Amino acid sequence: MSTIRVSIVGMGPRGLGVLQHIAQAFRQPPGSAELEVHLVDPRESGQGVHSHRQPDHLLTNTLASQLTMFTAEHGPSFTEWADQAGYRRFANSYHRTGHACGEPIGEHDYLPRSLLGEYLSFVFDCTISQLPPHIKVVHHRTRALDMEERAGTYVVRTEDGHEITSDFMFLTTGHCQRTPTDDDVTFENFVADHRARNDRLAYVTDPYPVDVLQRIVPGSTVAVQGFGLTAHDVIAALTVGRGGRFEGDGLQMRYLPSGREPGVLLFSRQCLPAAARGTNQKGLAGDYKPHFFTPEAVRDLRARAERMYGTPQVDFEAELVPLLLREMGYVYRTTAEQRHIEPDEYEFGTEDRAAIAAIIDPLQGRDFGDLNDFRDFFRTFVTDDLAHAEQGNLSSPVKAATDAIRDMRATLREAVDFGGLTPTSHRVFNNRWVPLMNRVCFGPPRRRNYELLALMQAGVLDLAGGPGCSVTPDHKAARFAIETPLTGTRTVRHADALVAARLDLFHPKTDSSPFTARLQARGLIRPYTNGTYQPGGLDITPTGRVIGTSGEPLAGVWALGYPVEGPRYYTYYLPRAGQASRFTAEAHAAVADMRQLINATVIEQGDTHARPQRQPVSIP
Repeated sequence: MSTIRVSIVGMGPRGLGVLQHIAQAFRQPPGSAELEVHLVDPRESGQGVHSHRQPDHLLTNTLASQLTMFTAEHGPSFTEWADQAGYRRFANSYHRTGHACGEPIGEHDYLPRSLLGEYLSFVFDCTISQLPPHIKVVHHRTRALDMEERAGTYVVRTEDGHEITSDFMFLTTGHCQRTPTDDDVTFENFVADHRARNDRLAYVTDPYPVDVLQRIVPGSTVAVQGFGLTAHDVIAALTVGRGGRFEGDGLQMRYLPSGREPGVLLFSRQCLPAAARGTNQKGLAGDYKPHFFTPEAVRDLRARAERMYGTPQVDFEAELVPLLLREMGYVYRTTAEQRHIEPDEYEFGTEDRAAIAAIIDPLQGRDFGDLNDFRDFFRTFVTDDLAHAEQGNLSSPVKAATDAIRDMRATLREAVDFGGLTPTSHRVFNNRWVPLMNRVCFGPPRRRNYELLALMQAGVLDLAGGPGCSVTPDHKAARFAIETPLTGTRTVRHADALVAARLDLFHPKTDSSPFTARLQARGLIRPYTNGTYQPGGLDITPTGRVIGTSGEPLAGVWALGYPVEGPRYYTYYLPRAGQASRFTAEAHAAVADMRQLINATVIEQGDTHARPQRQPVSIP
């Protein structure tokens, strides 16, 4: 019996999804061959960045009940697994005590990411245990350093010196870490040059794993750059992770310091917090069906652009944003009046336009005399947003309108994927609209913003500045300076440590991974390009085949997940229970493509004992 060898580099959720689809696609062996699947990852299989060893105060930002790695008939959702495993809720923590004490986990719980790591390992174990005899799995607990083509195969070299020869490859390497930027170099040199004058001085370019934050000295002042989900992780690590605790709920929540915390100053370009997730009233699989901002509307605009300009690319702001805002206005109005309005009869009038504009840009038309003015605005803004979040995503007009964006990702992908936007528009989409949508609809659980207010009340956390602030090294003070040009005054605040609380976008040219650098040097990968714009990510075909520098797809290499955030939009999520998932569809398409190649080889050669011999194929 011959052996077909497949390697999966990166065994986080995306790699696990590929393995699941290999198991499904090859329930019956290809001819008389067996499959040997090599898994290359030094971490626990299935977990990726969701390590079960991370602190419990780091939460998922999606309801656990909505996450699953199984179809309904094949296994439990995240919540169902947690219940079956004996996890129970004790106030705001979760412990594996069985069903004798504590409260049951419900559909509105946001569980710790450490539990998600356990769940992903459970899914991996289930997948392995159910493999048919002709599929063998070999684990390599190491990192991939290099890959080359050799005699119709792909050879991966690993950190521990092994060579793995495969007929087919899947690259699912997940999140990345950037090479140092000019700012990184400036800040790191500043710390090195002035540490003797200020032993609290520190610069953290990547806060994960959060253990790296231990270098921040208790009692010092740390500036956290960012207001998103990563910033909430940093805040939790520097407060609860230092022994502090929260008491009470909602606006009555209080923070009791341990005394080991640093003082925390928050800032970003706009200094606006991510909006809290509204209470889910849609059930596990419920979602909004759009009337105006639809995939069909995108296709119609694309056909019009082809007729008028000779290109199917569209302009997001000029052609699609009006439809998006109209859709949000429609949801806002029908929710406010709690009645159905026929879409053809809906008028996107002045009142609705003003309401949606306030959601999109709450700073429009506002001036702040000093930092106290902005601080008052900030507290009111967070408090009002939490009131809307408590109402829920079917009762609050604001949360219904923003949650609809989350439900319209299929339209966004129809618009953006594989160069659907003009290059200039694609740049505007990534620089303006992606951060904006992340802020208004992909924010943290409500509890995180209540904690934000409690920490401000306790004097542990404050704002470093307001809109338009910037950070520079202050060589005289041997500290970082955050400056804000407010209307009435110039505000400067200082910090001993600076944490960049953001995730790096993947780009082959700026990724610090030796594996990425060597694949690029060999011409096996290239950055995705939309005309004159490089949004990031690897260049791939619609089935996920990696395109090399020659412009031709590699005959047996696919990439999925975060490394292809560029040709694809919004790749960083897990499947939702009860809904069709692009996560699943992309894994299915890639594995089906591999199966088709194997089947074609068997038929053409008439010899099931032969190893697959592939020829380059044209881009679909």
